[in-house]
Amino acid sequence: MTLTLVSPTLRWHRTFFVVLAAWLALATAAHAQDGAQLDLPRVKLSAGMHLIDAQVAATPQQRQVGLMFRHEMPQHEGMLFVFEQPATQCFWMKNTRIPLTAAFVADDGTIVNLVDMKPMSEESHCSARPVRYVLEMNQGWFAKRQLKAGFKLAGRPFEGR
Repeated sequence: MTLTLVSPTLRWHRTFFVVLAAWLALATAAHAQDGAQLDLPRVKLSAGMHLIDAQVAATPQQRQVGLMFRHEMPQHEGMLFVFEQPATQCFWMKNTRIPLTAAFVADDGTIVNLVDMKPMSEESHCSARPVRYVLEMNQGWFAKRQLKAGFKLAGRPFEGR
């Protein structure tokens, strides 16, 4: 029979590394399950002299997830939701952590109406009339630039319409 003695210091180090490995595994799993869409196609839009780098959510799955699970979004970025045909579009903020303003946009790029939306809310916010596009930006982005209903956005999605 062999008796192995383990020093208290070695036991502490071993315990520390086991706990650290478990914590890293949990953190990695949580990050992987975060679910934020960060790799969607992008389109350049403009609102007068203001440029917008918008991710494009064009499929039902992309539109369903939208900006959920994000902790922040750069001020010049947003998400453009593209629908197959104009309809009354309604949005909510389930699992969306950042306050947003939704611009409901007509085919020609004209903002139909704007709504501020609270994080994590399931309150429904709808377009004032049928639209094909919705542009979500950080809350206050449109107000800071004095952009209101009737203002026309420019960019590839609105060309030729």
